[in-house]
Amino acid sequence: MSTPQPKAAKVMPISGFPEYLPSERIVEQRFLDVIRETFELHGFSSVETRSIEPIERLSAQGEDADKEIYAVSRLSGGSDEDARWGLHFDMTVPFARYVLENAGRLAFPFRRYQIQKAWRGERPQEGRYREFTQADIDVVDVGQLSPHFEAEMPLVIADVFSRFPVGEFVIQVNDRKIPNGFYQGIGITDVIGTLRIVDKLDKIGPEKVKALLVESGTTDEQADQCLALAAIRSTDLGFVEQVRALGVEHPLLDEGLESLARVIRTGMAHAPGKLVADLRIARGLDYYTGTVYETQFVGHESWGSFCSGGRYDALASDGRTTYPGVGISIGVTRILGLLIGRGLVTASRSTPAAVLVALTDDESREEAVAVATALRRRGIACEVAPSAARFGKQIRYAERRGIPFVWFPGAGESGDEVKDIRSGDQVAASADSWTPSAEDLVPQVSRTD
Repeated sequence: MSTPQPKAAKVMPISGFPEYLPSERIVEQRFLDVIRETFELHGFSSVETRSIEPIERLSAQGEDADKEIYAVSRLSGGSDEDARWGLHFDMTVPFARYVLENAGRLAFPFRRYQIQKAWRGERPQEGRYREFTQADIDVVDVGQLSPHFEAEMPLVIADVFSRFPVGEFVIQVNDRKIPNGFYQGIGITDVIGTLRIVDKLDKIGPEKVKALLVESGTTDEQADQCLALAAIRSTDLGFVEQVRALGVEHPLLDEGLESLARVIRTGMAHAPGKLVADLRIARGLDYYTGTVYETQFVGHESWGSFCSGGRYDALASDGRTTYPGVGISIGVTRILGLLIGRGLVTASRSTPAAVLVALTDDESREEAVAVATALRRRGIACEVAPSAARFGKQIRYAERRGIPFVWFPGAGESGDEVKDIRSGDQVAASADSWTPSAEDLVPQVSRTD
């Protein structure tokens, strides 16, 4: 009697968990390289935190109530204790915990960057994922944090996006003290609630925002003043006089205007055209207390923000000592999902290999491996042909992979030759000295529009 065979599980994708093809992965890796290199150029140190945190910590950090946390538990042999853990949905919560646990061993102000995956139980859609990569920077100090760090954050992001072909971008900056002081100056008591409503401007527009404001208890005049403040946008320091012209006075408003002016002034000097004072930017999270940032791509504003953050004065505290900080986060997967998905960026090839070493016959493999080894020692990525097929077939293999050069050991009178299969040029070459151009040495990532 035959033994029944187990039924094969059906292979199918899980929405919200992106997996890239090799050429797309090259685009992602290049972006991550640029981010890491730029962060380190600005003196940020790398840390990596665990994937899970206690659920009570994850749910107590001011996140929107509709954010779903993925709980972690063992399927077999588990206990009720396992249900305490959840996958982190951003880098801020684990970083705050990391600072508290390691405060005695860190040098403050502590500059850190963190590039990791995070998980959110969101409804998957274009630009929104259940598993995604974020890249964060933060500066944290003990007790007090110098305001100049708030001006530094957008300069780092401007450097990152200027080195990777994302296209034109703008970093929108506001200071939470401006709306906070303004709202108090016109008699609004529910400042946080008002901020959350104003933060919906991009999604629902000014008319619906005004209706929500009035419904929440503001007068028509107060709602109009809130919208007037949110409409102010300036690439220079002109926003200060525009706010003053609204006739509202409050000490916190004065402080916020001075702080935002400092950030914009620094941007004008070191990243001209990249920063804009935009007073509709609110950032709905409760823990932001100073400067807030959002970044958009010019011409693709409907995509929303891809990079955001702000200052927080009391996110990390052990009850005795408070650790204020300022940070900004790049939504790596969100950016690439849209750029790759819309065909706006592409890699020049799907493999790191710049050279395919050809085989004359099966016995020549050792000679080919020796050539490949010599090239690799000099930093030239290559692979040996999978089989000793006809040279035409080996060249077509290289074409399919996007490999620009094919190496023929012993093909010339004086030794090896290398062929640029795009131009057809074939020249004598030595594995100890030949080098491809910088553009061919590694895959290039470029815009397609």
